[in-house]
Amino acid sequence: MRKKTQLIHGGITGDEKTGAVSVPIYQVSTYEQDGVGKHRGYEYSRTGNPTRFALEELIKELEGGHRGFAFGSGMAAITAVLMTFDKGDHVIFTDDVYGGTYRMVSKVINRFGLEASFVDTSDVDTVEAAVQANTKAIYVETPTNPLLKITDLKRVSELARAKGLTLIVDNTFSTPYWQNPIDLGADIVLHSATKYLGGHSDVVAGLVVVNSEELAEAVHFVLNSTGGILGPQDSWLLMRGIKTLGIRMEEIEANTKEFVSFLEGLPEVTKIYYPGLSSHKGSDIHHAQARGNGGMISFDVGSGEKADKVLRNVRYFTLAESLGAVESLISVPAMMTHASIPEDRRAELGITDGLIRVSIGLEDIEDLKEDFLAALRA
Repeated sequence: MRKKTQLIHGGITGDEKTGAVSVPIYQVSTYEQDGVGKHRGYEYSRTGNPTRFALEELIKELEGGHRGFAFGSGMAAITAVLMTFDKGDHVIFTDDVYGGTYRMVSKVINRFGLEASFVDTSDVDTVEAAVQANTKAIYVETPTNPLLKITDLKRVSELARAKGLTLIVDNTFSTPYWQNPIDLGADIVLHSATKYLGGHSDVVAGLVVVNSEELAEAVHFVLNSTGGILGPQDSWLLMRGIKTLGIRMEEIEANTKEFVSFLEGLPEVTKIYYPGLSSHKGSDIHHAQARGNGGMISFDVGSGEKADKVLRNVRYFTLAESLGAVESLISVPAMMTHASIPEDRRAELGITDGLIRVSIGLEDIEDLKEDFLAALRA
């Protein structure tokens, strides 16, 4: 089954009892049992819900994994995965990881004794050098947020296997339409499904796919114990969004390429980060492991003052701390999504005050170009 067909016909489709072509919303908390301990697959909706299960089966198939799980947010999904490790364990993270992930790891999960190092995972030798006796996992974003750095998933997965480590990949930017990390050796794939998978700025969700029953049992135990589940209404909305993921990603890809070409002609733009450019570091690796470049672009306009001027004057770019929606979004990572990262650390990574991140949507690309140019030169 090809991807576009799988988006619509994957997982559990329709309802056998009524013939409904859409999975019903099971707005229910508990289920009648036929006898003590004899249920019909469901006993309590924290443990499992038919609508949520349909979504979990869909993302499992899309990522080519063993089992899927749906959480109340991307951060809930990341937290649950990290809670499968023990006190004293060590995890290696991509250095310019999403600011919320950095905050949670450095200020919350560390309270429970999980140790972390943040390194440039695009350099596999650097990753190997960071492995300690207590290292249990490598956590990768590729492309990263916001500098779109590329990690060679095959090489990192080979390292992980050689060292007996779990490879965790945040696949939010590429989505399973463009990239499938499990096929490249990952053990766990994460999504902030709020973004491209939902696609319409109307649902907050997180998804996890694992490649083994052992990992499935570990993640489900945390999910059931801590209760960070996705509700049936949001599960249904997310399945509806996923059905159009293919056509959205292809149109966004076309718009993004044209917008990047437009940015290349602007003297005010000093640096562009986009894996679709041959000059982008790791572009060849990205194209070997992904089928598309996505809709994220970061670029530097020289100063925080210039960036602020752009944000104050755009009309069709929505100033917001999200991405992957039908509407184009714009932000300054240093002041927004990555403000939780210390200033000296941002400077070290290259997340300058003049760095703008845009998520290209489905508007007419000529309107987006005209809007940005007018804001830049207002």
